[in-house]
This record gives sequence, structure tokens and C-alpha cells, in this order.
Amino acid sequence: MKTALLIILIIWGIPSTYFRSKFRKIVYQTDDWKINIKPLFVKEIKGILGNIYPENNDYIRARNNYRVYLVVYLIIFIIYYFYK
Repeated sequence: MKTALLIILIIWGIPSTYFRSKFRKIVYQTDDWKINIKPLFVKEIKGILGNIYPENNDYIRARNNYRVYLVVYLIIFIIYYFYK
């Protein structure tokens, strides 16, 4: 069972680059691909926890999708970590 959870965790982690890239491009207001490799975290953290662009529907949609993705990822990780 632990191996199956590890495989699920790895598979669930694959789309993280898509969600994070889309979210970061909106938060930092750029289409530059280099935003994906730069360690700019402060505004990203404020964007995921707060509402920095309340009038931007694309931002709100991307933020909510990213939040759901991260919560599910966290749940899978916790189950994997504490499974005996």
C-alpha cells in the first residue's frame, strides 16, 4: 500500500509545473518563461494566501485551482508519511 501511495504522490506531482507556472505568470504579471525558475516567493505566498488582484478573474480562478491542487497534494503526502 505504501508503494501505491508513493506512485500516486509522484503522479499527482506531475501537473505541479503547469499550475505553478500559470499562477506565477499571473501574480508576477509576465509571460517570460524564466519566472518558472526564479526563486521569487514573497509575492507568490501573498497571492496564494490572500487576494492581491481581486478584480482579476483569471487570477482568482488560477489561485483557487492551485489551492485545491496543493491541498490534495498535502493530504496525499500526509497519508503517505503517516501510513504504517
